[in-house]
Amino acid sequence: MNAKAAAKQDFMPLMRELVRTYQAFAAYDAAGYRGTGLTVPQADVLFTLGDQDALTFKAIGEKSLITKGTLTGVVDRMEQKGLVRRVNCPVDRRCVRATLTEQGNSLFEREFPRQIAHMKSRFGRLSKAEQQQALESLRKLRSIF
Repeated sequence: MNAKAAAKQDFMPLMRELVRTYQAFAAYDAAGYRGTGLTVPQADVLFTLGDQDALTFKAIGEKSLITKGTLTGVVDRMEQKGLVRRVNCPVDRRCVRATLTEQGNSLFEREFPRQIAHMKSRFGRLSKAEQQQALESLRKLRSIF
């Protein structure tokens, strides 16, 4: 297949729209954190740790959208801000968990509901049926990769 034929594949408009949709979502999501002092990855960790016991870095990585390599730096910066602290696991000294500090928990209690309301202003424009249809389509797309 040559470049001209590649550019004319039937799935190209879908692929472009998926990327544009993700970019629009990411920009709107990030706008919700302006003025909080949090980056998007820091907010992701904050919201993942909120209302949880201490989690291992592996568990945080599985529950968030942050890779393990990036996660260490994000937690380092959050620790410097006084939002999280590292806790050694009682049964395995090699294991380290992260947990919110009192300051981190206060920030979670304030910002998480605000961010959910921010996102609801957009997702609320879809009916429950439309949300379910979008969810099923996205799951199907993810399954092919």
